[in-house]
Amino acid sequence: MSGQSRLVDGKSNQMMKTLFKMTMGLGAMALAAQDVSAATNRNCAPRPLVLERLATAYGETRQSIGLGTNNAVIEMFASAETGSWTITVTKPDGETCLVASGRSYESLSETLAPQGNDV
Repeated sequence: MSGQSRLVDGKSNQMMKTLFKMTMGLGAMALAAQDVSAATNRNCAPRPLVLERLATAYGETRQSIGLGTNNAVIEMFASAETGSWTITVTKPDGETCLVASGRSYESLSETLAPQGNDV
């Protein structure tokens, strides 16, 4: 295999990994938005109360934000120190629901290669 073929294969492999990660992230966000309607009140509270709890108990701060269906605000909070993370959905009435949480958070800064670039 030539050096250029290996380079193209390596870039292709990296692009596939990046696309997979992005797809999984978008899937999680879509699932989180859908789960808001099914969330029970035990996982929901007024937004200020939820933010205070995430900050004081877990050291989490907002890492990303997006707008979901029905004007729900979807946010991801995480702590670089502890690795904990939480996804929340805030409904227009101000109620914030916890829809997912976990450990081993890592911040990524990746960009996709420009489309139409053969190299």
